[in-house]
Amino acid sequence: MYDHGTRKDIELFDYVKRTQKKYDDEKIFRKLYPRGDKNSFYRLKNRLIEDVNESLVLLHYRKDDRMYILHLLSLLHFYFSKNQFDLAWRFIKKAEEEAARIENYELLDVIYGEYIALSHELAHVNPEEYIRKRKENRDRLNSLRQMDDILAAVRYRLKITQNFSEKETSILKLLEETMNDFSNDANIKNSPKLRFKIYAAASQVLLQKHDYTSLEKYSLATYSTFSKERLFNKSNHDTKLQMLTYIVNSLFKNRKHEFSLEYAEQLNSAMHEYGGILYDKYQIFYYNSLVINYSIIDKDKAIHILEELRDNKKVKRTSFYDIIIEVNLAVLWFDKQNYLYAIRNLNKLYLRDSYKDADEILKFKIAIAELIIRYELKDFDLLEHKKSQFKKDYRNLLKKAEQKREVELLSIMAKMMKADSLKGDQKLQEKVKLFVKNDSLEDTEIIKYNAWLKASFRYQKASLLF
Repeated sequence: MYDHGTRKDIELFDYVKRTQKKYDDEKIFRKLYPRGDKNSFYRLKNRLIEDVNESLVLLHYRKDDRMYILHLLSLLHFYFSKNQFDLAWRFIKKAEEEAARIENYELLDVIYGEYIALSHELAHVNPEEYIRKRKENRDRLNSLRQMDDILAAVRYRLKITQNFSEKETSILKLLEETMNDFSNDANIKNSPKLRFKIYAAASQVLLQKHDYTSLEKYSLATYSTFSKERLFNKSNHDTKLQMLTYIVNSLFKNRKHEFSLEYAEQLNSAMHEYGGILYDKYQIFYYNSLVINYSIIDKDKAIHILEELRDNKKVKRTSFYDIIIEVNLAVLWFDKQNYLYAIRNLNKLYLRDSYKDADEILKFKIAIAELIIRYELKDFDLLEHKKSQFKKDYRNLLKKAEQKREVELLSIMAKMMKADSLKGDQKLQEKVKLFVKNDSLEDTEIIKYNAWLKASFRYQKASLLF
């Protein structure tokens, strides 16, 4: 046996684990092979990689269904090669059960082929049974592959189509044309499984494009059709709740607040179905739908809902949930021009453990909101201190191109603090006019910068909330 002190593979493994991102190939090479034998070093690395990969497979093959089935097939081949056909049959039978359970038809196709090969060695394995099974399975595979083809084409055509609002490029028409182009099989085109997959793909693309007009029309039409055809059940209940959430949010984005609130109540009702199995998951989406709509049509009611949520012990809490409550309260009080209450809510947030563990970008956006509120409080000495601390805390983020808008905003704020009159400073007004032309990132802003600047310079009266 090797002494651990002489095991170069262990030394290399320990060095890689210890250094991780600071790993230096040349440094460890010189330590392990001071005479400069590069070939031996590369052989050592390759052997270590193989050992690690084998260990990973052994550690994790039971944690993934597909890996487990492949493991069973490996044992089948091992025992087959040793002419231990009864043992091989035991493992292929187990592999078939597992593949059928997870409906992995690609692996079932392989398994039925192995059964046929095994039938040459074992009399009790009837090849005709597995020939029939393989044919039936191939029919299912062909249907699934047609579905995959349609889905891939749908995703591509959705991405390259610029405007779904025009009649000739309506999303429903595009989806129908795509299905007709890639399949003549009515059973496939009407398959609930395919239709749910198409909805998931289409809604995600529209969401990424921020095309809320098309998302509203498509989600409403699809939800109505699926409901009439009774396609919703316990297995796809998550999709139903997601669809209602998208409807609520798209209606809100399109400023149809009363309509959005009606669907919010439909969401709440649906959350109680099947014993409320997904109630906790969608609870935050329901309350968020109330807050975002009432923040526009009845700010006092939105504040009341948030304060009740904060004190409600029955509401399932998450760290992100706590942050959302305090941030929205701060923004609502800001919109009501009660800047002291707005800053108090942010101070409450800073004391929470959930804030300490929050994502850095979220903290960055909240800090920008605080600077805006501090500006409205007109405590410029404290604001100057906060700005300096902000630049120190987020100096790395401020160097990134993604935060160019915030850097420009800080520059504008500095000039606003020094200006005797905002209306009288023409250069500053021109700078602000140029800034507010870009609103593509407003969805990521706690207090919308453009609306605040427009209100400050009296270009127009604007709401400052999401």
